[in-house]
Amino acid sequence: MVDARPKSFNERVIDDFRAHEGQITSGPFAGRSLLLLTTKGAKTGDERTSPLAYSRDGGRLVVIASKGGAPASPAWYHNLRTHPDVTVELGPEKFRARATVAGDAERRRLYDQHAAKMPAFAEYEKRTTRKIPVVVLQRI
Repeated sequence: MVDARPKSFNERVIDDFRAHEGQITSGPFAGRSLLLLTTKGAKTGDERTSPLAYSRDGGRLVVIASKGGAPASPAWYHNLRTHPDVTVELGPEKFRARATVAGDAERRRLYDQHAAKMPAFAEYEKRTTRKIPVVVLQRI
């Protein structure tokens, strides 16, 4: 049976990412540094994949659970809090990683470093009263 529903924005980004080995070729993320993060659902255990902007801190990858400054964190963040072993797709490479939430001092440094490269993240902080989590992905 063919699924007749239109693809979501994220599904289209994921398809573009995989078709072009990590290079987004169209839409608002064209040319940006994106990775695909696959988490296991906190309640369902089902795998979920999210395209995320990332930065680097040495050999580690950094992603921000901003959800555009929404009042609540994104589902992928809640998932990795329950199941910290995740899968990362970076360019043509796919590997397992362990996700950890940065502590306060490191969080500030990593968030500022990330926002310096992608200024929209500085705006996301202004849109919410929550402390936006910073997640570090370390290859395992």
